[in-house]
Amino acid sequence: MVTEAQVWEALAEVADPEIPVISLVDLGVVRDVRVENGRVHVAFTPTFLGCPALEVMRDELAAKVQELGAEPEVEVIRDDSWSSDRITPEGREKLRAAGFAPPAPRANGQTTLLQLQTATFRCPYCGSTDTTLENIFGPTPCRSIRYCNGCRQPFEQFKTL
Repeated sequence: MVTEAQVWEALAEVADPEIPVISLVDLGVVRDVRVENGRVHVAFTPTFLGCPALEVMRDELAAKVQELGAEPEVEVIRDDSWSSDRITPEGREKLRAAGFAPPAPRANGQTTLLQLQTATFRCPYCGSTDTTLENIFGPTPCRSIRYCNGCRQPFEQFKTL
């Protein structure tokens, strides 16, 4: 019989399909795991409901549960939005080490364009906060492009959501 702890450990090996340096568990999209009568229920919320990798994530989570010898039931939670606050400290460090600036902690209220333009975002290469927003639209909806005036490197910034 598989345990909840074994499932969480196995799911921590499932890499995000768009940013493979971080697992879906560290990204905070895996919300709940329940083990009942040989079935494993996994609930997850994608970073965006229109995420093009949604099916890939669901299939990889199910495959990992099957590897444990259990019957998977993977549910996509659509009525609760993901937040960048769900990224684990380990996940934030993995992002930084790979050249992504992790999201800043969320301020109370809604994030505004003005907040995205502030110099509170650290360059993942040199640590400088002398950065500017180059393009609010990055390669995925949850990222933007920033530029470091210190080391003159462009980098991707996870949006604070």
